[in-house]
Amino acid sequence: MNEQPQLAWYCVRCQPKREHIAAGQLRQLDGVEVICPRLKYRKATKRGKIWWLEAMFPGYLFAKFDRQKMERAVRYAYGVLTIVKFGDFMPTINEEFIHALQSQLEEGETVVLKPSIEIGDEVEVAYGPLEGMQGEVVELLGGNDRVRMLIEMLGSRQVVDVDLFSLILQQEIDESGDGQ
Repeated sequence: MNEQPQLAWYCVRCQPKREHIAAGQLRQLDGVEVICPRLKYRKATKRGKIWWLEAMFPGYLFAKFDRQKMERAVRYAYGVLTIVKFGDFMPTINEEFIHALQSQLEEGETVVLKPSIEIGDEVEVAYGPLEGMQGEVVELLGGNDRVRMLIEMLGSRQVVDVDLFSLILQQEIDESGDGQ
């Protein structure tokens, strides 16, 4: 008697910082579909701005397979630590969640994060010669990732241009408890 495969999505725990390696290994298995979403964003470093790529769910990915036939192969694939389970219960991931996640991903299973600073936002400079200065964004300077902000300096209000990636939104500082 031919049984239909019982395909379902499962959460797979991977070795730290090796989600993409585990995903590559699992994709080589017949009957296994994999989603390993990653975030891509620009980050300022001493060498300048560079693109960072990291897992959206650090240490985890999602795999669709027939548990009866493929559980062992998935569990022992290179880069995989285990399949998430609670005792003997191995939860499945809702198909609608997977489709919603896939709809947000671009080519290469990535989501590109862009800074969300707008005119009028209260910000603080996180690094550079103006580190610690607070002010208001008055203009977004197109094309070169810079903003114009108004700060209190030397007893008067000054307009300065700063790197967009050196700014922290004031509300983020307040929510973390670091603000005054």
